[in-house]
Amino acid sequence: MTLTTARTGEPTASDPDAVRGSALGAALAGPLVSTQWLCDHLGSDGLVVIDASVVPVTDGGRTSYASGRERYAEGHLPGAVFADLLDPFSDPAAPFPFTRPGAAAFAAASAVLGVDADTTVVVYDGAVGQWASRLWWLFRSFGHDRVAVLDGGLTKWREEGRPLESGTVVPAPAQPFAARELPGFWSDRDDVAALLAGDRPGTLVCGAPPKDFAARHIPGSVSAPAVRLVDRATNALLPPAELHGLFADVLASPDPIVAYCGGGIAAAADALALALLGRDDVTVYDGSLNEWASDPAAPLASA
Repeated sequence: MTLTTARTGEPTASDPDAVRGSALGAALAGPLVSTQWLCDHLGSDGLVVIDASVVPVTDGGRTSYASGRERYAEGHLPGAVFADLLDPFSDPAAPFPFTRPGAAAFAAASAVLGVDADTTVVVYDGAVGQWASRLWWLFRSFGHDRVAVLDGGLTKWREEGRPLESGTVVPAPAQPFAARELPGFWSDRDDVAALLAGDRPGTLVCGAPPKDFAARHIPGSVSAPAVRLVDRATNALLPPAELHGLFADVLASPDPIVAYCGGGIAAAADALALALLGRDDVTVYDGSLNEWASDPAAPLASA
């Protein structure tokens, strides 16, 4: 059995699974790796690079989401495999899109991509990092902490003239790691209701785009749009000082933070940025507004 800490899932000194690939995992300086770091480590034993892109589809003013598999096949980082966040890295039978899967299903889907207990994982996407952040959060919440997001993602990699491949990489399946849902990563509707009622402390932060936040949000929320967390020129996350400014109203309180958005995706980008700022008391409201707004009695505010 893998021994982990309760919140982070980091291997303890007595964990026998921490031997293989530990040097590469130890090289992760935090939740982000640079394009240069990844270029230097591509092809290393025990490293799996994952493209987690999802494609927005707008029809008649309404946005839905499609698998990014075709775009992945058109061009991806060398050796990268594809993780479909619609299914199996979400539960397609759940009532709301992008609901997290169960621990066993997540471990099985990860094993198909070649991820076992000793694998170091680097995730990227073709957007502003929200999809990669979601998969990063899922890995950590299920006890696999040797994972990072590629800063700037596919956009930065391509703009720097780094190599790309087309086609599909068929991964070598691995033995599923012993996934279990760790405490301290997720909030639900009852948690948010308790926060609004004053029955528990907490600060709500919304990662939805500004227009969506203005249209509806949970009362008392602070807006921190995922699209504003990155430098427009490079697609990399803003420097810590600038991130601190964006989250100033959130960081002013010592209360735990609950991040949400429309469906728990952009919220993960906020959680990543807050992790870089040293906050380890962040949870993601998985159902987010998809669930909250489905209850006619649940309060909503607009700007």
